[in-house]
Amino acid sequence: MITVVPVELADAALAAEVTDGLALVEDGLREAARAQDALLTEISGYLMDAGGKRFRATLVLLAAQFGNARDERIVPAAVAIELTHLATLCHDDVQDEAAVRRGHPSANSRWDNTVAILTGDFLFARASQILAELGADAIRIQAATFAQLVSGQIAETVGARPDEDPLDHYMKVITDKTASLIATSGRFGAMFSGAPDGVAARIAAACGAFGVAWQLADDIIDVASESAESGKTPGTDLREGVPTLPVLHALRSAGPGDARLVELLGSGELTDPALHAEALALLRKHPAMDMARADLRHWAELARSEILALPDGPARAAFEALCAFVVQRTG
Repeated sequence: MITVVPVELADAALAAEVTDGLALVEDGLREAARAQDALLTEISGYLMDAGGKRFRATLVLLAAQFGNARDERIVPAAVAIELTHLATLCHDDVQDEAAVRRGHPSANSRWDNTVAILTGDFLFARASQILAELGADAIRIQAATFAQLVSGQIAETVGARPDEDPLDHYMKVITDKTASLIATSGRFGAMFSGAPDGVAARIAAACGAFGVAWQLADDIIDVASESAESGKTPGTDLREGVPTLPVLHALRSAGPGDARLVELLGSGELTDPALHAEALALLRKHPAMDMARADLRHWAELARSEILALPDGPARAAFEALCAFVVQRTG
């Protein structure tokens, strides 16, 4: 069996096809990184060498199994999706003033903000060039996805309006910013493999719901994890004052006995180790954690219900395993 993030593919034929496909995607990314300007080529290659799960490309390849998985358009579509994702990460790091990405110095910290922004722009342009070869529908869908992604990013930056529920605002942010590109990954795989329109729409809906569930699981792990074994330092979002799902549930449902937790959560960044530890301990015991887990199960089940309506086979089983894993990873 091979591990395709985040599940193992037990079917040998499917595992071989996905492995081969990912190798071709990697070749396509290297080709796309080449530019006339040597610095652009260097930075683009640096971003790709930093690794990444290539999860969105994997979804393209898995979704293609519902049609002709060997269609020559599948790999370029997966490359375009990954280029778009890498470009958004590059821009996010500038906006967040992040110093590290995937365990390596971010492009903005190794070079500077202007160079990082321009590299992200270059990767977006390369994705568009590739999609232009795949037809008008590819460009239209990618443009709509990018507009949704930017809408989510600006909503996150500006914050909830005074008359808007912060939790509703947060769910819209992650649906637009995180889940939209994951949904398009599934849609592209099915669409370019020649799968029926109904199948493509169902896979897109499933991948979108799964994308929301994955982000909610990250939110829960950030609070519940006792160590960095999960891949995250416990309480990172809490330390940085990022209002994630458990925090928003705690603030929304706060009662008379939650005054201290509300005070800590309302103080912004918790850089003091003692205050951070206190807030983390209170939040872990709060009913907000159960509320967050219920939300996670809801979105995972939405994804699973769409998957179960697809034709049976190894690819459907892989998608079902993803839906199960996103819940299991929170413990």
